[in-house]
Amino acid sequence: MFKRQSEPPTAAQSAYVYRTPDPPNLELREIEKCFARLFSCDDGRRALSYLQAISFQRALAPTSTDQQLRYAEGQRAMVATILRLIDRGRNPS
Repeated sequence: MFKRQSEPPTAAQSAYVYRTPDPPNLELREIEKCFARLFSCDDGRRALSYLQAISFQRALAPTSTDQQLRYAEGQRAMVATILRLIDRGRNPS
């Protein structure tokens, strides 16, 4: 009645958005190209602009807690990673 798959579906084949990918099986160059395509449309550029504004263009008060500073730095690191992946995806090397 139902066919059994010999291997579980990959993240690309799966309909689940939040499924954790298997990093060793992903090609970094393909991921970089994916990020470049994703953020090249108008909506992608708008979303990236928003992420940059809420992470890079925000200053915390001198009285901010260690947890708040670490959280903000984590956001900045994630946006910086996205920007790096986009840049690498656009450059053919």
